[in-house]
Amino acid sequence: MASPNHFLDLNMIGKEALRHIIDDGISVKQARSGLPRGTVDGDAALEGHTLAAIFEFPSTRTRVSFDMAMRQLGGDTIVLNSTDMQLGRGETIADTARVLSRYVDAIMIRTDDHGKLQELAEYATVPVINGLTNDSHPCQLMADVMTFEEHLGSIEDKIVTWSGDGNNMVTSWIHAAGQFGFEFRVACPAELSPDSRALDWAKEVGANVHVTQDAQEAAAGAHCIVADTWVSMGDDAANRHNILAPFRVDEEMMSKAAGDAIFMHCLPAHREEEATTAVMDGPQSVIFDEAENRLHAQKAVLRWCLGTS
Repeated sequence: MASPNHFLDLNMIGKEALRHIIDDGISVKQARSGLPRGTVDGDAALEGHTLAAIFEFPSTRTRVSFDMAMRQLGGDTIVLNSTDMQLGRGETIADTARVLSRYVDAIMIRTDDHGKLQELAEYATVPVINGLTNDSHPCQLMADVMTFEEHLGSIEDKIVTWSGDGNNMVTSWIHAAGQFGFEFRVACPAELSPDSRALDWAKEVGANVHVTQDAQEAAAGAHCIVADTWVSMGDDAANRHNILAPFRVDEEMMSKAAGDAIFMHCLPAHREEEATTAVMDGPQSVIFDEAENRLHAQKAVLRWCLGTS
């Protein structure tokens, strides 16, 4: 039996496949322009298919965008919250994978432990999608690359600067830099540096990735500046605000970037912490385009996983 098309991390998928998913996301978005949100796409690509969406933590964008993605593709979603099941506790993850594979056509999971995602994929006979783990967030990155290219054209050879915590989003940006061929600058405190495994991978494949503690220098000439919340669920907030204060994205930092530079934030945001309201609501901000593109990019991911694109 052929292995399912899992979507686990960007460094595990071929460059051609990732390019195809981005292009397909843009195409499916354009094809339904002007239609009511609940209207099924003309080709109803996933009619008769069902996605099991597992949430071990609360979610707004991931939950609604995956649910609407399946509806627009003509399929259905079964949402499973942490209180609905005992993943890895009352039942092994392997057994959960085997059982769900008999009921549904694909599984999306949002969890803290990346190992749960990997074990689920190892034993599932249907595609498994990484909806977010503590290690990475590849679906958000597909929406971000799609958003960048809608505003500025091909991301290849462009410069993207991250300012803030070297978290799971940074890992996926590092993977994206290697796969899509752009320069990625990470400005972060030394104690919150990116995952060393991601940096090792970048070095191995020759990705253009740089890490610095100087956010102003990293912003110089960038085509895109990206920020994320400083304190995520489960983080210890103590001391984070002090050490991350020099990495706040404000109008002065944006002025150092390229003249047509855009600002991204995957949301939710704490305004006046990681970025000022003036930047978030300013003319260079594309944060709500990013949020919308979660829907379209994930539709393309689902179509690729299930072989309908």
